[in-house]
Amino acid sequence: MSTLLALDTATEACSVALLHDGKVLSHYEVIPRLHAQRLLPMIKTLLAEAGIGLNALDAIAFGRGPGAFTGVRIAIGVVQGLAFGLERPVLPVSNLAVLAQRAYREHGVRQVAAAIDARMDEVYWGCYHEVGGEMRLLGNEAVLPPERASLPADASGEWYGSGTGWGYAERIAVKPVAMDASLLPHAEDLLTLATFAWQRGEAIVADQAQPVYLRDQVATPKAR
Repeated sequence: MSTLLALDTATEACSVALLHDGKVLSHYEVIPRLHAQRLLPMIKTLLAEAGIGLNALDAIAFGRGPGAFTGVRIAIGVVQGLAFGLERPVLPVSNLAVLAQRAYREHGVRQVAAAIDARMDEVYWGCYHEVGGEMRLLGNEAVLPPERASLPADASGEWYGSGTGWGYAERIAVKPVAMDASLLPHAEDLLTLATFAWQRGEAIVADQAQPVYLRDQVATPKAR
């Protein structure tokens, strides 16, 4: 049975989750600007609760964005440091997918329009539907003004709005049946998605772990 560690620092929330012996343990805190100080102690505490060491891990999953640039970099830095030292693979997971998975876990909704406030008067946006317990992307993820957010062309049925981007709800043409604009990604749901990816053989080597900001013109250094 696999042992997987998941961690996320892409938003105001900092969370870690562990799958070991078929059981899930997790810690979750909303601590803006304290992720770098708290992440490693949270991992250490979680492993201690499970009674295992880092060497017991088979792979490490992380929120690869979109989200706060600094937060995403913190997660990747810690994951690569751990994974290189342990010679373990990693599992990058979309933070928008994690939001959709949390909405499914907590509210049982099967179609979710996930949105994260991207600042600069934009939102990170992605639409997901549930297949076999896993929230899967329909169409593409994007960063765009709230007014341009839309459902996929073939979308039907009721949709649930999840994430801080729904603070712009009055400017978004999509009208969900219900929404939670306070919802943040949780490592427990990241772990669920990572487990599906692990079972499909989608793990990658640590040096291939890359952030996904969507806003390339801001995040990507100019070529020399």
